[in-house]
Amino acid sequence: MPMLRGFLVLVLFFILGESVRLLLALPVSGGVLGMVVITFTLMVKGSVSNDLAQASQGLISVLVLLIMPGVVGVFFTADQFSGQWLAVAAALLLGTFLSVLTTLLLMRAVTTRGVGDGE
Repeated sequence: MPMLRGFLVLVLFFILGESVRLLLALPVSGGVLGMVVITFTLMVKGSVSNDLAQASQGLISVLVLLIMPGVVGVFFTADQFSGQWLAVAAALLLGTFLSVLTTLLLMRAVTTRGVGDGE
């Protein structure tokens, strides 16, 4: 039951993000807006509930399946990018580098704060 409550929270934030996207006609995914809102909510709250953590862990274990539709979509539209291979390669490399760098800096900040707090 805790995992179900966690999924409910995630779905509610997704719906909130979709609502904001539709109301403001933003060119951003409702899922991304929902993630931004839940991130700020958790930052203000200062902690993550066990229900939400359990549901999130369940999603992380199948993350590859969540990414797969986008990969398949790119595979079927690859011919549209044939003349733009340099820009696509640069975007992939830069995006990957920035993602890894952001993760490194975030983990360093979290682990440094955790050590100083006596956890």
